[in-house]
Amino acid sequence: MYRQLGLAGAYVAWIALFILLGGSALGPLVSGRWRLPRFYLLFGVAFFAYGVGWFAAYVLSPGLVGESLGLLAGSILMGLVLAFGFRVMRRTLTLSLIILAANLIGYFCGSSLNNALHGRTGMLVWGIIYGLCFGAGLGAVLHLAQIEAEQ
Repeated sequence: MYRQLGLAGAYVAWIALFILLGGSALGPLVSGRWRLPRFYLLFGVAFFAYGVGWFAAYVLSPGLVGESLGLLAGSILMGLVLAFGFRVMRRTLTLSLIILAANLIGYFCGSSLNNALHGRTGMLVWGIIYGLCFGAGLGAVLHLAQIEAEQ
């Protein structure tokens, strides 16, 4: 993808895929009228904010430091957008920390396996591990945000 789309284009494509696939997977966890269209919009904005934060940090400081700062910046931005969307701003820090923890575990465990396995298999395993961890964190955040919104 880097050769065809360049660095920024590849990241935009991945963000779009995460929004489409993640919204489909996580949408059923959200309750309420018009839940799916509203959730897709909210998740799209939240993940776009995450992607911009991650990409900006990585471009400013490539490598492990940039990746780590990107996970932090992206998690904070996503937590902020989700807290705003669910009207639970008082839980912004909690939501951001849950997202950050899931991100760190998935990203670096997946990266370790990728480095050990190499090639397409390593990338596939990295994607699966990262997706499962990040998805679990987002599921927990959605659950917590809805419980808090009801109180």
